[in-house]
Amino acid sequence: MTEKRVCFDFEVDFSNGGGIQGQDFRLDIEGDDIADDALAAYIIRDMRLLMVGEVRILNKKIIAERHKRQASPAPVTETRGASGHLIDLSHTIENGMITYKGLPAPLICDHLSRARSREIYAEGTEFQIGKIEMVSNTGTYIDVPFHRYADGHDLSELALKRVSNIPAVVVRVTGAEERAIDWHHFVPVTCRGHAVLVNTGWDRHWRTDQYFEGHPFLTEKAAVYLRDQGALLVGIDSLNIDDTTGGTRPVHTVLLAAEIPIVEHLTGLGALPAEGFRFTAVPPKVKDMGTFPVRAHARLDRA
Repeated sequence: MTEKRVCFDFEVDFSNGGGIQGQDFRLDIEGDDIADDALAAYIIRDMRLLMVGEVRILNKKIIAERHKRQASPAPVTETRGASGHLIDLSHTIENGMITYKGLPAPLICDHLSRARSREIYAEGTEFQIGKIEMVSNTGTYIDVPFHRYADGHDLSELALKRVSNIPAVVVRVTGAEERAIDWHHFVPVTCRGHAVLVNTGWDRHWRTDQYFEGHPFLTEKAAVYLRDQGALLVGIDSLNIDDTTGGTRPVHTVLLAAEIPIVEHLTGLGALPAEGFRFTAVPPKVKDMGTFPVRAHARLDRA
């Protein structure tokens, strides 16, 4: 079979400003054609570009020409220790705080106070039993399919292998000029078999009015890319992984349909390396519930 290559120009805009261009690039392809999005992914990945906002493919043509690249060698698997440093990625749940406008704040109080317990137990023995009343979307929390779909699995059916001690990567979009985070940002990282955590820096507004206005969010195309690339879990450190200005929630719809859990309202992602750590966000085992707070944290592979 005659080998084919694609010849094309491209323009790349960065989401934090600036851009680059390329003319008359050539790339080996399998088959007789290649989609523009696939070419864009090659550019981002091969040039190791970060903070890519948009890629435009121009003057594309397929030519018959011998391939220039040899097959890549098999990857080397590196095993690292799992006893590294722990980093907390969760907000503290406090009495009266608001996580999301329109949802009630948690009420935290004593069910049994220490003073009352002294009347029940022997002298010198006292206990406190707390009581909390809250909606499940409070603090740093996880969404599972039942949150979006009546026939989706609930918290009690969530597989631990999706949320406990899983390899993870961070995608940094701090400083982006646009709120929408598109699929290009995820091309440079390994999504398959990983938790993909999006570091927007929006957590700096936690417990302020600014937190509820103009938050960064993923596009539907980004969600489709993460699904198709085999992400285990997707997390973000802003108000919502979706744009909340309308009534649709395409990112929740795509990811939860694929049984990919979502963790929202993370914090501290700026302290993490881009890779080389493991992520945990395990909720309690509750029947007929699709969201619940988690104590999200990372374990660095190296102390």
